[in-house]
Amino acid sequence: MGDILNQVGGLILGSVPTMVFFILLVVAYGFLVRRPLDKVLAERRARTTGAVEQAQGALSAAEAETAVFEDKMRAARREIFEMRERKLKQWAAERDQALDQARAATTEKVLVARQRLDANAQATRQLIEGFSGELSAQIVRAVLPAGASSAEAAQ
Repeated sequence: MGDILNQVGGLILGSVPTMVFFILLVVAYGFLVRRPLDKVLAERRARTTGAVEQAQGALSAAEAETAVFEDKMRAARREIFEMRERKLKQWAAERDQALDQARAATTEKVLVARQRLDANAQATRQLIEGFSGELSAQIVRAVLPAGASSAEAAQ
């Protein structure tokens, strides 16, 4: 068994430079390839994640601006509706006022016309009453003979 141990010891001793070379190669690989590669991958991941986060931020900002715009649109529509209602009320009030004025003017004209008609009717009655006596006298003269007096006609 001593021979085997000597052979194994010789092999291990002969493989020491290979092991040292392998360890140096692994360390050199870590410094020359692995670290720069990890750095590039980390940068790439950061850029990708950063771009995604930036896109999400832009999307949320756009949604916020859209919400603000929609609020402004609702407020503008509400204001337009309120202005429209005020205008309609104002026009209705102006129309009612114009109708009241027209009614008052018409009522005044009707009263004036009625007064004129009443005055004309009164004047016409007086004229008729004035002519009725004269007309009755003419009728009596026309019906009675020319020599008869009105006293005889009364009998």
